[in-house]
Amino acid sequence: MSAKKPLSGLLQGLATTARTMTKHAHTQEYPDVQPELPPRSRGVIALLEENCTVCMLCARECPDWCITIDSHKETLPAAAPGGRERQRNVLDRFDIDFSLCMYCSICIEVCPFDALHWSPEFEYAELDIRDLLHGRDRLGEWMPTVPPPPALDPGAPEPKEVAGAQKPARPARPPRPAAAPPAAQAAPPSDPPSAPEPQGEA
Repeated sequence: MSAKKPLSGLLQGLATTARTMTKHAHTQEYPDVQPELPPRSRGVIALLEENCTVCMLCARECPDWCITIDSHKETLPAAAPGGRERQRNVLDRFDIDFSLCMYCSICIEVCPFDALHWSPEFEYAELDIRDLLHGRDRLGEWMPTVPPPPALDPGAPEPKEVAGAQKPARPARPPRPAAAPPAAQAAPPSDPPSAPEPQGEA
């Protein structure tokens, strides 16, 4: 091995040090100066409880099993007289253990009703690892920090959901005319009376 390669590497390192030694360092003095986070930063998972239907997709798809959900069924009375009663799931517990979470975003992507969102909030460190288990109340407190979704590209087509919501309501169908009573069916022609049979002579 030639001795020139280590020497050239050392000289390149010293040149880089000398070049940056005179430049002013732009260091953000955290926590006095808050960092400028990218819009899609993954800080913490926020829960919009009104959208959760307890479908359990997020808990089943989580590769770390860090989501725990408990619920119970509630019977709703019939909306109209003569209708049937309905049942719905009511959320009792929604916990995320952030000591296990690896921030893969799978739970947010599989949620069919947009109940989970990424919040840029990152200041939730704890002295005890057991305090990193956050319930639905704490997860709901982070919802106001969720940024709005980015705007669509100028040439992007309008989403089908937006187009469907802007369609005018269908006009009411006119009432159907009353059906005419069925015509009386003619009685089938009766058979002509048969001629009396001739009686034989006794």
